Amino acid sequence: MKPTKIIVKTKNEKYPILIGRNLIANFSSLLRKNSITFKKCLIVIDKNVPKDSLINITKSFKNIEVHKYIFHANEKNKNQKSVDKILNILLSKNFSREDCVISFGGGITGDVVGFAASLFKRGLKFINVPTTLLAQVDSSVGGKTGINTMLGKNLIGSFYQPKIVISDIEFLRSLPYREIICGYGEILKHSIIANKRFYFFLNKNIDDILKLKSPLIEKSIIESCKIKKLVVEKDEKEMGLRKILNFGHTFAHAYEASLNFSKNLNHGEAVILGIKSALKFSFEKKIFKKDQFNLMSYHLDKPDFPRSIKDYFSPSDLGRIVSFMLRDKKNNSKKIKLMLIKKIGGPIIEKEFSQSTIKEFLKKCLNNNNL
Repeated sequence: MKPTKIIVKTKNEKYPILIGRNLIANFSSLLRKNSITFKKCLIVIDKNVPKDSLINITKSFKNIEVHKYIFHANEKNKNQKSVDKILNILLSKNFSREDCVISFGGGITGDVVGFAASLFKRGLKFINVPTTLLAQVDSSVGGKTGINTMLGKNLIGSFYQPKIVISDIEFLRSLPYREIICGYGEILKHSIIANKRFYFFLNKNIDDILKLKSPLIEKSIIESCKIKKLVVEKDEKEMGLRKILNFGHTFAHAYEASLNFSKNLNHGEAVILGIKSALKFSFEKKIFKKDQFNLMSYHLDKPDFPRSIKDYFSPSDLGRIVSFMLRDKKNNSKKIKLMLIKKIGGPIIEKEFSQSTIKEFLKKCLNNNNL
């Protein structure tokens, strides 16, 4: 069965996203069909990806010099030191701008490898093979790359589009259920901000989607990518419209950073908590209607979803959370910018709030049972 092809057209690049099953078995053929050629490549692979996939890709290349680097992907390794290791391999092996680096893993791997690709000789060919649900529906689409610092998440990075994205759904079967939930958080976010009909599809089929049942999981990934594609094409550099993709993320990134990127709360789970926070804040500010808030609250109340910030934080953490929110890349004053929602499917609006307002909201959340 042919993969679904979605074409992303930005000002600087035009590239396909291929979504389907068993695509890795035809990896080199897919590259040729999409006119992607190179003589030398570095494959950076997340250590958690099944190694037989790497063997299959390596075997499929003929007359190509292949180098491999195993990357221990986690938020703490999403840093400049990891980027430097990749750059040093490219330099020592005398790569040119016509050669290629391939990311083979989740969103962390893609962000780090993409950033390194954008820096090496001001840019060499970059191919993204996302192997997690979260990466397939979010970070692999749109060209955002970046790394973390002690002062916050994704504060250093670049916009650098890949030559192709190959999303093989078979990889998802190797993931723990927790990782499926993490990816679902971004799928849900896309429906909330842009497509009410898609949200009701998710609401009806959530249990089967989380079980990766076909064709529901395929439709979820494809529709999610289409939403992000449309936003990215209109606003590649996040100057306006693309900010809506940050719905819930100002809270989410601050939660992650406040826990020092602990495994107790990974990115996708933080996004679900961030969505809950943004919905609750929108409701309290009388922007989001009660009936829709109740509907969303029911959807997000799955037993395996992260339930409340009370499970991770205490009142003593409030200052730290607000401090990280203030450092969010959207902010340019002493106030905190939030993306808030009027109704399911949008529109999303951007508003500024004082640090004290955010702190009071979070304090209230820690003192009740529904967030």
